[in-house]
Amino acid sequence: KDGAISCIVPMVSHHDHTEHDVMFIVTEQGMADLRGKSPRQRAKLIINNCAHPEYRDQLNDYFDRAEKAGGLHTPHLLLEALSWHQRFVETGDMRIK
Repeated sequence: KDGAISCIVPMVSHHDHTEHDVMFIVTEQGMADLRGKSPRQRAKLIINNCAHPEYRDQLNDYFDRAEKAGGLHTPHLLLEALSWHQRFVETGDMRIK
């Protein structure tokens, strides 16, 4: 897809496993060992180890803003969380340009 789609996104609309079921995430970029980590620690490991470098700044920006918005256990910006998918549908690319 020429980098237009990220396999690591802030939120998905459906998933079959809870975060507690996932112990490792492996992508072509690297691996994240999630055992014993909090949701915040998991997010940072996944972003820094598994996300494609073109998306890391965008993901870190989302995470930082979600934390500042008062996200406690699992920070989210609900109005933005699925916008990555919508942006792809509308423009053919998940990246903010």
